[in-house]
Amino acid sequence: MKYLLMVCAETAADTPEFAAWLREVDDRGASRTGLPLAGPAEAVTVRVRGTERRLAEGPFGEINPWSVEIIDCADLDTAVAIAAAHPAAGRGPIEVRAYWED
Repeated sequence: MKYLLMVCAETAADTPEFAAWLREVDDRGASRTGLPLAGPAEAVTVRVRGTERRLAEGPFGEINPWSVEIIDCADLDTAVAIAAAHPAAGRGPIEVRAYWED
């Protein structure tokens, strides 16, 4: 099953902590794809009401991801354990969602 981890604290991918986390992902038999994002201050939120397009600077809501990770692992419990071990978990929330493919 695939899960999306929205990492809401800035994390450098070239640290020993991040390398250790990648090893843990491998040790659990999971696979991973990661994508860094621009900071929340660079976000634009788009809403459409009728024919009117409304833009707001900044992110929508309290969750402001700095990166997303897609992991493929056995189940939600494993995904949560992998998220909890992420080096950014102590600095900000990590939202975990199931990721379905057609």
